[in-house]
Amino acid sequence: MTQPPGTVVIALAIGEAGLADRLAALLADIPGLRLVAAGEAADAVLVMPGAAPSPDPDSGLTPREREVLALLAEGASNKLIARRLGISSHTAKFHVGSLLDKLDATGRTDAVAQAARLGVIHL
Repeated sequence: MTQPPGTVVIALAIGEAGLADRLAALLADIPGLRLVAAGEAADAVLVMPGAAPSPDPDSGLTPREREVLALLAEGASNKLIARRLGISSHTAKFHVGSLLDKLDATGRTDAVAQAARLGVIHL
């Protein structure tokens, strides 16, 4: 869905249904703000304190790809990823490429943003 310019898309990750309903009602009439259902792409996710969205079990990422993703989120280069994980730079580059494909990302920063939207990582 194409958003009007300046629209902020928000998802709610609130475990208590009553609280989620009240927040949705409060936010529904704010101009420039659109709420989406859980699992839909959002610019931001409102999370209940002490809770986090469940990672997408269908993300298809391997445990090693999740490690690489966490390092990408820290801004690590392929060389640093390789050093930290005890792998070759070539293997690190392969994992980054695989992440970009699986997350349908246009670059490293987009991969981190997509993973955060999906709940795979928490920033």
